[in-house]
Amino acid sequence: MSKNIEVITVGGGCFWCTEAVFQEVNGVHKVVSGYTGGNAPGRPTYREICSGLTGHAEVVQVTFDAAVISLADILVIFMTTHDPTTLNRQGADVGTQYRSVIYYQNDRQKETANAVIKELNPYYENAIVTEVSPLGIFYDAEKAHQDYYINNKSQGYCQVVINPKLSKLRKLHGDKLKV
Repeated sequence: MSKNIEVITVGGGCFWCTEAVFQEVNGVHKVVSGYTGGNAPGRPTYREICSGLTGHAEVVQVTFDAAVISLADILVIFMTTHDPTTLNRQGADVGTQYRSVIYYQNDRQKETANAVIKELNPYYENAIVTEVSPLGIFYDAEKAHQDYYINNKSQGYCQVVINPKLSKLRKLHGDKLKV
């Protein structure tokens, strides 16, 4: 494996959307849907996360080759394919589990996240509310939530919610996508 392999964990609402976006990005090797940022003991389940009572966020862990795509570019894609100005909400998904968040693993990732937010903030009508926090324990989501869009493209949620995000990705970041 390349020494340039890096991992960043982000949450932009429903993890199915964020996972689908990053699966199309050149240099991304793996995207795993999961949960982090909570305080409930033990391994959380999807049902528990959806209750909003565990404190966890739906996130994806993105493994990428920094020699192909930079962390800053990953974060710009993340910030421009969801609404980072709505607190604890993405569309019809409401609750702390759908918060906009970047979980960093080191000071460089934290600095890059804060720099990207500062750079993009003037382009939004409302202030960016994306949380920047240290990564705690990451839990893989259940198997049914992995590769959700790939396995369920004809499902209504995929058609109505994910497809528009992928269209936005292709329009804004076509030069950063897998061929």
